[in-house]
Amino acid sequence: MSQDAACLVFLVFCGGMTAQWVAWKFHLPAIVLLFGLGLLLGPGLDILHPDELIGPLFHPVVSLAVALIVFEGGLALDFRQLGEAGEGVLRLTLVALPINWVLGSAAAHYVGGLTWGPSFLFGSIVVVTGPTVVLPLLRQAKLRPRIAAFLRWEAIVNDPIGAILATLVLEVLLMRPSEDTSVHFVSIFLHVVISLVVAIGLGVGGGWSVRELFVRDLMPETLKMPLLLTMALAMYGLGSLFMDGAGLAAATVFGMALANMKVPGLNELQRMKESLVVLIVSLLFILLTADLHRVVLERLSWSIFALTCAVIFLVRPLGIYLATLRSGLSTGERIFVGWIAPRGIVAAAVAGVSGIRLTEGGFADAEFVMPAVFAVIAATMLLHGFSLRPLARKLHLTLSNVPALAIVGASPWSRDLAVVTQKAGTPVTVVDTSARALVPAKRAGVAVLHAEMLSEAGAESLEELPADYLITATPDAIYNGMVCAHLMPHFGRARVYQVSPGIKRLDEYRGLSRDARGKVLGEPAWNFTLLDTLWQDGWRFRAEPVTEANMAVLAQASDERLDFLVLKPGSGFSIRSVEDGPSASLTEGDVLVSFMPPAVAP
Repeated sequence: MSQDAACLVFLVFCGGMTAQWVAWKFHLPAIVLLFGLGLLLGPGLDILHPDELIGPLFHPVVSLAVALIVFEGGLALDFRQLGEAGEGVLRLTLVALPINWVLGSAAAHYVGGLTWGPSFLFGSIVVVTGPTVVLPLLRQAKLRPRIAAFLRWEAIVNDPIGAILATLVLEVLLMRPSEDTSVHFVSIFLHVVISLVVAIGLGVGGGWSVRELFVRDLMPETLKMPLLLTMALAMYGLGSLFMDGAGLAAATVFGMALANMKVPGLNELQRMKESLVVLIVSLLFILLTADLHRVVLERLSWSIFALTCAVIFLVRPLGIYLATLRSGLSTGERIFVGWIAPRGIVAAAVAGVSGIRLTEGGFADAEFVMPAVFAVIAATMLLHGFSLRPLARKLHLTLSNVPALAIVGASPWSRDLAVVTQKAGTPVTVVDTSARALVPAKRAGVAVLHAEMLSEAGAESLEELPADYLITATPDAIYNGMVCAHLMPHFGRARVYQVSPGIKRLDEYRGLSRDARGKVLGEPAWNFTLLDTLWQDGWRFRAEPVTEANMAVLAQASDERLDFLVLKPGSGFSIRSVEDGPSASLTEGDVLVSFMPPAVAP
């Protein structure tokens, strides 16, 4: 490997993962950090030039990576989401897109000063809201399911449609004067229809083929993941043979088909694909941004700045307003969707290729299409990336504004824990398969969920509720561990806890391995039988505010108190576990939730 190639690998991979970790640690939009890192390494410091290092394979590799991204996005498009959000999704994908195209083209002509040809091309490119930007933001924001479905479906479905629209506009603009206009338009229309039919057929056929292989057990586990990735790339390649943009449509439909055909074993592979896409997105954003040349940035002008402002503050909000008139969307949802529309990799890739072809076709101001699109991408990622979560909270579109807790198992002592924790300011949801066991918690004002957590429906229902941490507290230690393992990909391994399996030393436990269970809640001796017995003896939970006067006493361990949680009002909480090492130190203003005997508990 040459020194330049080694430098490319080091900067891109290490820089991408560092940016992702910093974004996770400090609750920042990762896309913005990746974008900034690419600008710094490329046009900024002039030390990373992907196009020169990789050569002519750079753009084909980028296209294949984008196909994997839209495929993974298609896996998130379950038609069951359309039950409540169907009207909004249809309006955003079928009505808003053409309106935004017309308004964006008009803005490019009257505000940006472009001629009508490049203006229509610009308008067709900026109608897309890329899944490479939207999906990572949605994972961080924890929006309500309905509003999240709006943005998710718009981003994934409009991406290939926007690419096809840009191709159509380009074909019309490059039409030779000697050609019969009517014949050419008919030819283009038939080409589009045939390409879309082929793309849908490829996607559905590919999904059905994979399902048959999985159902009939004709594919070993080790080959399932490679098969899905290969099929997604094949869908893209075959679709692209018919028309630019049709490949993205085929890959998207392939993912949608798999998501809605209930392919067995697909859920186990889902998290692996998500992790792969996180890596791909990190690499692509750095590479594409670093590949920008300084000459492109030098073309940025006040007219492009004005056009960017018009697209963000006028075109998108007005287009969404017109598309959602007399719809079932609330005012808050319309405001939110009208503002949040970050553009991503597909817009950049299409602008780069289309702008060059239009310039070669003799359009003098076509060279401004790329910098204009780049300005919109940069501005929307910054503005929408940082404002999505605060705006969603302001409009009450998030599941919860503070970290929340889910407790599986509605026993008397776990219900008491839920009630006391919720009264102290932390949202709690109690889950159980027995509706009768949930009644006392519901009467006390605690959210409840009647579901089986090992079922697909139960896990999906919990994901739609405000829950950031999980405690499994049923009498069955094996079941507790299975639920923790099942929900680990959603919550994260560090955020799932279970009541002790019933031994005093974890190294002697011969039940589920650490990978197949959650962290032990409290101490190993605190098993379900002990806690239930203490409850029967009159022990109760109590939330004690930490003050300067009692801080020293509460910080010391005591046989008269079992400390479970430390709540930090307005910011979060921590759960005590022997597997986390020493407990976090208490600070004034914290609330300590403890299990206490009747002589101490109120």
